[in-house]
Amino acid sequence: MTLASRIKQEAQSALKQLYPDVTIELSMIGVNQTKPEFSGDYNIVLFPFLKLLRQKPDVIGKLLGDKLCEGSDLFGGYEIVSGFLNLSIKDSFWVQYLTANYTNSGYGLKENSRRVMVEYSSPNTNKPLHFGHLRNIFLGAAVSQILKNDGNEVIKANLINDRGIHICKSMIAWQQYGKGATPESTGTKGDHLVGDYYVKFNDAYKAEVAALIDSGVSEKIAEKEAPLMRGAQDMLRKWEAGDKEVRDLWHTMNGWVYKGFDKTYDKLGISFDKLYYESDTYLLGKQLVEEGLNKGVLFKKEDGSVWVDLKDDGLDEKLLLRGDGTSVYMTQDLGTAKLKYDDYHLDQSVYVIADEQNYHMQVLKAILKKMGEPCADGIHHLSYGMVELPTGRMKSREGTVVDADDMVAEMVRLAGEQTEQSGKTEGFTPEELSTLYETIGLGALKFYLLRVDPKKKMIFDPKESIDLHGFTATFIQYAHARICSILRKEHVPQQPDTNIFSGFRQTAELSLMERKIILALEEYTMILQDAANELNPSAVCNYCFQLAQLFNTFYADHSISKAESEEKKQLRLMIIIMTASVLRHGMNLLGIRLPEKM
Repeated sequence: MTLASRIKQEAQSALKQLYPDVTIELSMIGVNQTKPEFSGDYNIVLFPFLKLLRQKPDVIGKLLGDKLCEGSDLFGGYEIVSGFLNLSIKDSFWVQYLTANYTNSGYGLKENSRRVMVEYSSPNTNKPLHFGHLRNIFLGAAVSQILKNDGNEVIKANLINDRGIHICKSMIAWQQYGKGATPESTGTKGDHLVGDYYVKFNDAYKAEVAALIDSGVSEKIAEKEAPLMRGAQDMLRKWEAGDKEVRDLWHTMNGWVYKGFDKTYDKLGISFDKLYYESDTYLLGKQLVEEGLNKGVLFKKEDGSVWVDLKDDGLDEKLLLRGDGTSVYMTQDLGTAKLKYDDYHLDQSVYVIADEQNYHMQVLKAILKKMGEPCADGIHHLSYGMVELPTGRMKSREGTVVDADDMVAEMVRLAGEQTEQSGKTEGFTPEELSTLYETIGLGALKFYLLRVDPKKKMIFDPKESIDLHGFTATFIQYAHARICSILRKEHVPQQPDTNIFSGFRQTAELSLMERKIILALEEYTMILQDAANELNPSAVCNYCFQLAQLFNTFYADHSISKAESEEKKQLRLMIIIMTASVLRHGMNLLGIRLPEKM
């Protein structure tokens, strides 16, 4: 139980004793940390009680404050300020909390009966993972870890978009311009090779369209009748018909891409429990469409295309099957949603998808509800804002994207450059420096993309993301390394057994900074609960950064090796041991490693 929860319960009990004829629900009691400019540690908001109790806030506050402090081992005093009851927590509570928890490593863990699938990454096999994928990937991985830490059974899923017109564009471009090129013959990573032909298709297609327009054809017809586009569409029809030659080429080129993806995921520290392929699920979607037609939920137009009418849901009509029988993305998404539910009987299915697809996800859920599918209720769209570089937005088909592999390499390079310029390479072997640069570079990349609320769009600045003095993983990593250095000098292990401070007496009076940092440590479990409830890793980012700031201020004000007493020295060692432990735990949920030396 968090301290805020305990305060709520004690306040409810006290109010029941003071006002036995009035029922005050626990949900009515607001408990928050007191702002730094006011006294006390936590406050209770008094305004919700005024109508029920028919008394002024100062009267209620005094009665409640007196009752809570009466013989309490928790509350040491109170103050009433502008409708808030500010409560001071006794030093003895904070010291007892610290001594009981400084060796803890299972923060926030609890049992939960929910089964949750988090689907993220979801790449197309016509191009490599690019920088735009990274926010999606890191969000999905962090949310999965946060939900797992909250006690849920979590299945990390990746839906691979391995079919469709875009894949056919890369395939036909390779047929026409590839001259048998392979990853091995060109020395090119497989996903990059296939992506090059996707760009080649677009360039050649534009030239074909321009030539047709010059010959007097309208732009609309030129775009439709360009030989490359006709060839790609013909290839898609052959693929759906099971043409052996097309399928063999599809298997070969997708195989190149998968090997490339695996290398990138491994570099990023990303893994999945379940892979789905749209080439498997689109047929399930077609079956659902047939069922919907039979039930009268869907309808056909004169050209044979199948639609759903969602105007009563505030949406629109939506195409589900083209007149030639080929499926659209929505068709296969319907099949995938049903398959995921049938595979795992999910309580919740989280889709990590950019906010550009907000309408698509509304339609998906509405169709499934209309068709009476049980998977509909558990669908949750974790919508996130797109990420751009200072140079602007990226476009795959025009070849203006930054590949994920290149961005990772650039971040590792920047980490090395910064470390060498600061002169902090002494005492490291070349292998250790290589590991350190990767830890710093990847940590900076992940943290910067996670530190912003998912709903907000953002611009990624590589140099700012690695600033040692900024709101960065590097700042947190350095704080952790400082703590490890202190513990090494004091010959104290990072994770000591519970007997190391067995002679400590729990009678210490705390300084302001000692209280602040212990209070922040106690708050961590509540932060984890909020992050899990809101599917928001930025809450963990902000917390870890603020804790690292508190440690720096605490350490600047308080000597450990020259503490005024042995009792104080042991207290402060416990504080920094727990601080390091919490930082490691929080950053690990984000997929970020903390070095012991920097």
